[in-house]
Amino acid sequence: MKEVFSQKNRFHLRCVRNKIAVAMTPVKETFAKLAQQYKSELLDNVLPFWLEKSQDKEYGGYFTCLDRDGSVFDTDKFIWLQGRQVWMFAFLYNRVEKRKEWLDCAIQGAEFLKKYGHDGEYNFYFSLARDGTPQVEPYNIFSNTFACMAFGQLSIATGNAEYAEISKKAFDRVIARFDNPKGRWSKASPKARPMKAFALPMIVCNLALEIEPLVEPAFLQKTIDTCIRLVTEEFYRPDVGPGLIVEHLNADGTLADNMDGRLLNPGHMIESTWFLMDLGERQNDPALIEKAKTICLNALEYGWDEKFGGIFYFMDRLGRPLQQLEWDQKLWWVHIETLIALLKGYRLTGDPKCWEWFTRIHDYAWKHFKDEKYPEWFGYLTRQGEPLLSLKGGKWKGCFHVPRGLYQCWQQLEMLAK
Repeated sequence: MKEVFSQKNRFHLRCVRNKIAVAMTPVKETFAKLAQQYKSELLDNVLPFWLEKSQDKEYGGYFTCLDRDGSVFDTDKFIWLQGRQVWMFAFLYNRVEKRKEWLDCAIQGAEFLKKYGHDGEYNFYFSLARDGTPQVEPYNIFSNTFACMAFGQLSIATGNAEYAEISKKAFDRVIARFDNPKGRWSKASPKARPMKAFALPMIVCNLALEIEPLVEPAFLQKTIDTCIRLVTEEFYRPDVGPGLIVEHLNADGTLADNMDGRLLNPGHMIESTWFLMDLGERQNDPALIEKAKTICLNALEYGWDEKFGGIFYFMDRLGRPLQQLEWDQKLWWVHIETLIALLKGYRLTGDPKCWEWFTRIHDYAWKHFKDEKYPEWFGYLTRQGEPLLSLKGGKWKGCFHVPRGLYQCWQQLEMLAK
């Protein structure tokens, strides 16, 4: 009798949820209106800000340390952000419109990177002085990943074979350093516990699609398969929370009970899921898409701040104190990448939970991150949702997550409207 009653209750709950889902299903006009909102924010607000405020007309490259109104507060140039901005303007030139000012912006940044950005062996530095003098050695492999993306996309825009070659050389260095990303610049002791990190295979999932025209197909497929396996079979752990991705594992693939091993980053988890969805769509793999969507929703349920709203930056899988003092901040990129993942999840699977979460994150992001007085978006909020810093760009925030996210959301919403 108890089992029958339980089954009836579950059936009743399913019926109620289905009715709610149908009631929440948006109409095409909603998609179209939102698509226009994201498109306008990209083309009329964010891109003009970076075109007008960031370009260094004297030395080349870009200023990224920009205060709320776009004034420059530091002139050092960080290779991650130089490469990302080259990529962004070349990408939009290729995908949206052949605007000369976009291509010119990308080319001048790429020429600066080509001349000053690496050590001659295509290990790209972490940062440069305004005039291109190296400031921090090439310890960070992500300088290479974003340089690879930048020159690859620009080679498509220009047909310049030299840019394609630089992209391939930067990618070769990424692959060569895959198992030891910091290489000779590592500060770790030779006796340090061996661990592997999630961030690199996550980025390479996206990078693989970026450079597809430049790489031998069999090698590219092998790289894609390896990254999918690492993300979905090793770093994804069904036994952590509701089923989450961890940031670090022991070298043998087991969970590590130390501060790095317990670390969770909901933003990384969610960003990786839309990379996986893109790969799943490319390979006609609905199971991969479904798994990615499920991980995305799991991460949101786990990482959402029920008290103040927004998604936590860092968490500990055992609930222990974090070494990252910024753990409870709300960051721009986390919420923007979540919007992309939810729209792709909704379009590809039709799961109403994706749309429900999208509307919640959309409302939060536009209310708290968008600056109503000046262009571009705030990057860092307190846990309560108030701007923590006035800057629009800095050492880590540049012309990337906001414009890429606006473009991706605009495109996904247009597809849904059709």
